[in-house]
Amino acid sequence: MRNSILLCLLGLSAALLAGCGASSAPGTTQLPVTDTPATTGTNSSLHGWRPFPADNPWNQDISKAPVDPNSAALLTSIGLSVALHPDFGTVWNGAPNGIPYVVIGGTQATVPVSFTYADESDPGPYPIPATAPIEGGPSSTGDRHVLVVDPTHGKLYELYAAYPLNGGKQWQAGSGAIFDTLSNALRPAGWTSADAAGLPIFPGLVRYDEVVEQQAIRHALRFTCQHTRHAYVAPARHYASSLTATNLPPMGMRVRLKAGVDLTGFPPHVQVILQAMKTYGLLVADNGSNWYISGAPDPRWNDDELATLNRVHGSDFEVVQMGTVVTQ
Repeated sequence: MRNSILLCLLGLSAALLAGCGASSAPGTTQLPVTDTPATTGTNSSLHGWRPFPADNPWNQDISKAPVDPNSAALLTSIGLSVALHPDFGTVWNGAPNGIPYVVIGGTQATVPVSFTYADESDPGPYPIPATAPIEGGPSSTGDRHVLVVDPTHGKLYELYAAYPLNGGKQWQAGSGAIFDTLSNALRPAGWTSADAAGLPIFPGLVRYDEVVEQQAIRHALRFTCQHTRHAYVAPARHYASSLTATNLPPMGMRVRLKAGVDLTGFPPHVQVILQAMKTYGLLVADNGSNWYISGAPDPRWNDDELATLNRVHGSDFEVVQMGTVVTQ
């Protein structure tokens, strides 16, 4: 499922080059985008490092792409008057608000992981630190995602319903996926990941280091819908619904903020987020509350600023034309 790629390290940089000194072929990427190494630790700065090739669906500029013929009906099913909701920020119910991640170095020890859905999970082992943050905190009863980012080797390791055992020397999870960030390879058709749509989670998060340090998000974002279809469209690989109405969004459907939406009245950091919605759009990644936008927690977020996202509503979006919708 993954391509074998020759990697060259640049000095002390944790970034990578695909094909040292050679031009990139489609489906590969040349890194770094910065010579500053990623900072290891929880919700740490990637200093501009972006996973996946420039032509990957997460990283494609879709601002000029055609509108789907069924756009109006699809958006109506999600809610035209429903406001955007930042599903991330500082703290919520005593735990960091959002989906956390941890950046590791290239020598992080691997640990075994057992899976409930082993037939659709990558077996690992996974380089998970014993102190890796769990979505919602250690006592969470929610999705309990664990995201591990390894820029040195260009890998993402993601778990759903993750529980550490024996002090983190091994883990138990509902499902897990390993993504090669130097490749455009998708998961096998019909496979889930740590996300319902079979997509990676980390590339779709709003992160503090991009919004504030880089002042630009250069990828699509992840959002949820309450009701989805028994269908998916690339780059998604999995559905999570028994509903078949064609006006419901399939997993992987992309929406974008309309070009005419005026951003000037929003705080500068929120403008960065909204501009990404115009340029790269948002992908339906999971079932959940309508128009909930995923991001990583950080104590430095200004929750009042993030709350201004609720000035934007479903009617401000349009569905980007979809490819083949898979229903089996």
